[in-house]
Amino acid sequence: MGSLSTAFLSIGSNKGDKTANLHLAIACLDTHEQIQVSAVSKFYKTQPQNFSDQDWFVNAAVKICCSTADPLALLTMLKQIESCMDKQGKPFRFGPRKIDLDIIYFDDRVLKTDEIEIPHPRMHERHFVLRPMCDIDPGAIHPVFSMTTEALFRKIEKQKDQVVIPLDEEETGEVFY
Repeated sequence: MGSLSTAFLSIGSNKGDKTANLHLAIACLDTHEQIQVSAVSKFYKTQPQNFSDQDWFVNAAVKICCSTADPLALLTMLKQIESCMDKQGKPFRFGPRKIDLDIIYFDDRVLKTDEIEIPHPRMHERHFVLRPMCDIDPGAIHPVFSMTTEALFRKIEKQKDQVVIPLDEEETGEVFY
């Protein structure tokens, strides 16, 4: 793959067979010619945020290497996978979706455009992002806050409004990379 960038993704689903949707998204990532999956967290059942009148999610974190140094190019690849997997898409912001693929970190880049913001602007407030990220790289440094992912998680882990429950192997059919 030549020179590689490293990105961390948050993936989630709350429609259909949620764990199967995550497995399919991971397979789509890993078979993409410009992406190689290097780590996958445990799967977690998570309470919806922002819009609570919907089914709970299954979330995970994925660490990838990609041959593009352009976060917008990666975003385009992720949107293509989302569109392929879910023709209907989500009905509204924070609404139910078959698959959601978000870039959390992209190397140590800080970027804000109309299309993308890296690191993800709300990741430090979300258990469903930080808990899985701690599974695969608790020492990853947030490039704005200069704190590890684990330290960010410790700051919010006692909040009662964000339930994150690890799924066991039978529920996930886990395949670790």
